[in-house]
Amino acid sequence: MSAVLYKGINMIPNFFIFNKEVSAYMIAAMLGVFACIFVTYKLAKRSGSNEITMLTTMLIALASSLVGSHLLYGITNMPIIVAVCRDLSVITSFSVFWTLVQLIFGGSVYYGGLITGMLGGYIYLRHKKIRIAPYADIGAIGIPLFHFFGRVGCFLSGCCYGIPWSSGVTYHHALVDSANGIPRFPVQLVEAVLNLALFILLLVLFKKQKAKGKLLALYLIIYPFYRFMLEFLRDDGYRGFLFGLSTSQIISVLLFVPSVIWLIISCRRKGGDGSAA
Repeated sequence: MSAVLYKGINMIPNFFIFNKEVSAYMIAAMLGVFACIFVTYKLAKRSGSNEITMLTTMLIALASSLVGSHLLYGITNMPIIVAVCRDLSVITSFSVFWTLVQLIFGGSVYYGGLITGMLGGYIYLRHKKIRIAPYADIGAIGIPLFHFFGRVGCFLSGCCYGIPWSSGVTYHHALVDSANGIPRFPVQLVEAVLNLALFILLLVLFKKQKAKGKLLALYLIIYPFYRFMLEFLRDDGYRGFLFGLSTSQIISVLLFVPSVIWLIISCRRKGGDGSAA
């Protein structure tokens, strides 16, 4: 079983279940999925929303996010796609083609999953002609909870790693080779803690019936803000860059600005009381 060392403490990026190797990230992500579904189902049931509708919405959103996260990862690998399209002769067999597909789309980018997940849930609720706001509020609470587990998985597996830092994590058998051998700032854990704090904040606001109908907007303001900052502490350059900013920083701005504008307009329409019918 492979392991990495963090100041004498063994961490396990991979587990063996029935003699099959499974990454710690996959296990953490699945725990996140179950926690997200469980919490949103319970909140819907206790708040008077239809829990089956909530469950269906979350399942559709999660399935959509899986597609979107891999799609955006592929977009960050656009130079490879362009190179292959210019010289299709490199595809000499189906095995080579599948290897290229795994190389281009094998990873995932959180924002791709977030955007397509929200879109999938929105389309489902609109199709069923169901009022979106109550389910958006509850869904917003589940998102950072899921992401908390995901970032813990990133930390254990050695992906989404931080900048070199003398007092940081030293991976030796991380899933991403470039993470190994250099002490790195545990940016994954910092984001995990912030995600957990954001989950608690949104949950408290929901239970106190504050910012009713606006919790998703709050999430789309708070998370992009600290994600933009944390990107400066990351060192996995495969995420793509444009105009000196990472792909995630650009998306953070594109989510943050309209969310702030919408929240301001919404609060003014409601007389500034921060609530919505």
